[in-house]
Amino acid sequence: QLQLVESGGGLVQPVGSLRLSCAASVFTLDYYSIGWFRQSPGMDREGVSCISSRNDNTNYSDSVKGRFTISRDNAKNTVYLQMNSLKPEETAVYTCAANFGEMRSCVPREYDYWGQGTQVTVSS
Repeated sequence: QLQLVESGGGLVQPVGSLRLSCAASVFTLDYYSIGWFRQSPGMDREGVSCISSRNDNTNYSDSVKGRFTISRDNAKNTVYLQMNSLKPEETAVYTCAANFGEMRSCVPREYDYWGQGTQVTVSS
């Protein structure tokens, strides 16, 4: 059973940066597409960014393009989300998820394995 553990969340001031990590307990992450999703109270979970398994195709929501970068280090079985110029409205629980195979889309229903999430709070 694939397990995912997020880290790197916390409190950051507006326009600050954070780097989230998603570590996978699996022999190799090469065959999994990974997505980062976020959910704030009263809101639906939304896709932030996803990266495909073998060809590293990436997908970003329009609201984070140019500010967030997703990357993967398969040798470390870890996927990262670098978040820059954070905004208060991006306060949410950020969760990574995995799906075996190529990325088809960056929507929650496409992903089978989920971490517990890490809280990101953007506030002065």
